[in-house]
Amino acid sequence: MTEIAGVLLDTRHWIGGQRVASPETFPDHSPIDGSLIAEISRGGASEAAAAVAAASDAFPAWAATSRAERARILHAIADGVEKRLEDLANVETVDNGALLRSHRRGVMPRVAHNFRFFADWLLSLGHDDFETRGHANHVSWDPAGPSVLITPWNAPLMLATWKVAPALAAGNTVILKPAEWSPLTASLLADIAHEAGLPAGVLNVVQGYGAEAGAALVADPRVRRISFTGSVPTAQRIAEAAARNLTPLSLELGGKSPLLVFADADLDLAVDLAVEQYDNAGQVCLAATRLLVESSIADEFTARFLARAASLKQGDPRDEATDMGPNIHQRQVDKIDGFVRRALDAGATALLGGEPNADLGGLYYRPTLITGMAPDAEIITEEVFGPVLTLQTFSSEEEAVELANGTRFGLAATVATGDRQRAERVTARLVAGTVWVNCFFVRDLQAPFGGARQSGVGREGGTWSFDFYCDIKNTVMAPKGWQNNG
Repeated sequence: MTEIAGVLLDTRHWIGGQRVASPETFPDHSPIDGSLIAEISRGGASEAAAAVAAASDAFPAWAATSRAERARILHAIADGVEKRLEDLANVETVDNGALLRSHRRGVMPRVAHNFRFFADWLLSLGHDDFETRGHANHVSWDPAGPSVLITPWNAPLMLATWKVAPALAAGNTVILKPAEWSPLTASLLADIAHEAGLPAGVLNVVQGYGAEAGAALVADPRVRRISFTGSVPTAQRIAEAAARNLTPLSLELGGKSPLLVFADADLDLAVDLAVEQYDNAGQVCLAATRLLVESSIADEFTARFLARAASLKQGDPRDEATDMGPNIHQRQVDKIDGFVRRALDAGATALLGGEPNADLGGLYYRPTLITGMAPDAEIITEEVFGPVLTLQTFSSEEEAVELANGTRFGLAATVATGDRQRAERVTARLVAGTVWVNCFFVRDLQAPFGGARQSGVGREGGTWSFDFYCDIKNTVMAPKGWQNNG
């Protein structure tokens, strides 16, 4: 057992209802100060095979468990999350550097909500029977089988439970592979699920590197579903492995989302929306990192933005007054700074930030605003995943849409305008899985979530999640031919 932020947790895998150690470990450092907080069991092919075997063995009984009982257990897991909300918040803040106040007030309550939502949706899941030439059609959602869920480091538990909750509700068994930079709350989730009465083998947690544990999991022919959130290159490798077994995939691959600000927008609102994109030190897949501002208001918008962004307090995420914490890892900071350095070397200008925060040291990168880039510049077209925004201007609605759709991604978009008809015209033309108008990050689990182009494949949320995690069956019964069974 390891004590982190006053919480005792086990850093071994959770496989088949018990803790399993590996011969090797890997280090887990806190992004807050770089300190070593734990040594984590380093899974590989053998642990992956054991977890898939446990999930396969547990699948028939869990699939046969009634919807009502599955829903009851998911609600019990939600109860356990709420009971340990403070522990989860403290551990995840130390592990991934996101704001403690956000974990307490928003993220961890959302974790519990994920389980409750899909438990309740399961009980209402259905399709009206219908007739075809007198024949009765009945649609059902049958559990598909063991599911591998590979989750990212930027919101570890919340994003994991977006997948775990519907997979379990659907009647599938799960092998969860958390990101190696933030694995700790997945281990706590295993304890919570066990205490809630989830049968052994229904949820398994395998820790380790993607090239070792992850690669072995996605290549296993016993796996019937794979869901991944992360980068395009990793998704391509997963898809290649899945293709050999024709394993269905759901992929959420981030984006390069735009914020379109029209001259008729509420400018204070638009500035607030823009500054909000620095949330979680810019490590948000949905972030509208490309600010597209109508030329006639660009100077005023920029001045207000810079004044507002200057008020952000960067520092220790455990401090309630902090607005922006560290980035996750030195490799990520180096990546962010590399994007910025190359942009500046190519002639762009940093109106704000543009470098690590020397006052804080470590993994703290200053909130940055870059302008003066070519439309096809790397920093415009590639995901930075840090506190770096770019500013471009447009002169017409047509140009705004063209700029917005000018990348290979299509996860989300945000529009600020005071004209409802313009909002309807523009949103209809934007290539994005989610579009927000005069708001940001309003997210309901009954809505479809996913991306277009290289932002992903498939949708999560509501019935769309069950469509993925289930084999959907249509049963057709003839009106004739029945024997009298007495």
